[in-house]
Amino acid sequence: MARTTRSKASASTAATSETKSTPSNTKSRYTLPTESTNPPKLFILPTSATKDAKIVSLLNPRYTKPTRYLVCPETGIYEFTRIAAPKATPRSWLIECGNTGKVEEKTSEDGAELGAYITKGADLYVATLIDPLFLILPAFAAQSANTKDEKRMFISSDDHLDSIREKSPHLSEILRWGNIRTLLESRMAAICDTAEAGDETMFRFNEDKLLTEVLSKAQKMSEQSLPKSMEEKFVTKALEAPVVGMKRENTTTLSISQTEAQVQSETPASTSTVSTPKPESVESQSSALSTGTAPSLVSEVSTAATSVVEESITTTTTAAELTPSLGASPEITTLQRLRTAFNFICSCYIAPSQVTRLQTKLKEQKPPPIDFTPLDNYLEEISKLRQELAAARSVGDYSRKRVLDEEELADRAEKKRRKEEEEKRKKAGESKGVRDLKKVNTVGMKKMSDFFKKK
Repeated sequence: MARTTRSKASASTAATSETKSTPSNTKSRYTLPTESTNPPKLFILPTSATKDAKIVSLLNPRYTKPTRYLVCPETGIYEFTRIAAPKATPRSWLIECGNTGKVEEKTSEDGAELGAYITKGADLYVATLIDPLFLILPAFAAQSANTKDEKRMFISSDDHLDSIREKSPHLSEILRWGNIRTLLESRMAAICDTAEAGDETMFRFNEDKLLTEVLSKAQKMSEQSLPKSMEEKFVTKALEAPVVGMKRENTTTLSISQTEAQVQSETPASTSTVSTPKPESVESQSSALSTGTAPSLVSEVSTAATSVVEESITTTTTAAELTPSLGASPEITTLQRLRTAFNFICSCYIAPSQVTRLQTKLKEQKPPPIDFTPLDNYLEEISKLRQELAAARSVGDYSRKRVLDEEELADRAEKKRRKEEEEKRKKAGESKGVRDLKKVNTVGMKKMSDFFKKK
């Protein structure tokens, strides 16, 4: 019997059902683990550190909070510097971990070891040496509050360190490691007056010695150029003097339309071309024409006159040269670099209360250890020049747009960048329904509050 269309359709349906009934082998070979709440971090440790080095929590001298440090019994104490990529450019680490790695390796179903993992962020922590002097500064915070040395007593190193043991969880433990106690006491002697009491050395905090230590570190740091970002922002731009003079254009005020009217009034209505005074360009054009009418001649003259005026405008445009009013000498540049290094060390490793007293002592000490008078005089002259230029600009030509300096341009760019980031953050938090509702035309619609008003 011949097969009909219905039988063909039933056969194709049966084939389709058989295909759907067979399970597809789409299961992944590897099963990814859930995201860790405490992901591993990537550290770069010094090669000089021994195997006995450990990461411990000690009191941060700037913020008085427990912070992680690397302590080696033989080579000293290291701080961790965090290096991170900008938030605008997300990055991550793909790290391969061998059999000796400390991170737990994931094993797939077939027994193959997955010796790699991916970190969500691209932060990198580099261990660099830190002077233990700064780690024991919080122990002298209470003593530095006293302005008179007579109230300060000679006490032992243990008594000084006992004041910060509670806030430094692992301080008692590292004091038993190798040469750590000897290292801390030697650095304590650099900022304290010492006195021998039997077999024990007693210490009394001396603020002048601390100022000398910080200045010596700043001088060593400023012997060569600072890092590029610091040198440009805190030295070059800070000493940059304002320019004298403003860019002006001196042009003729002759109007083109007036010139055309003048030429038309001087041109007679007759067709004679002999009695009409014209420039050379017009004469050469009229001699080439055998016949012509008065309107065409007037238009030629007006065109020629316009071109002559335009040439005069372009040739008379001039601009004043901009020259800096002052220039920083090498001595002033060195002093500014030294002050920048001193402020950087204070802002990173010394408590704000102690920084204020050090800066006051630096100004009041006679004779001063470093004379910043030439630098202060130079900065004062720059400030006066900027005020004079700002006053002259305010009463100047209002028809011209004010030229923004580099700082104002940088501020505008920073505000624009923050605004764009905030808009992106808001858009990322919105759902698709909220975005679609914003596109709806609500003209003529009642607000929701209208339905809840009293009739």
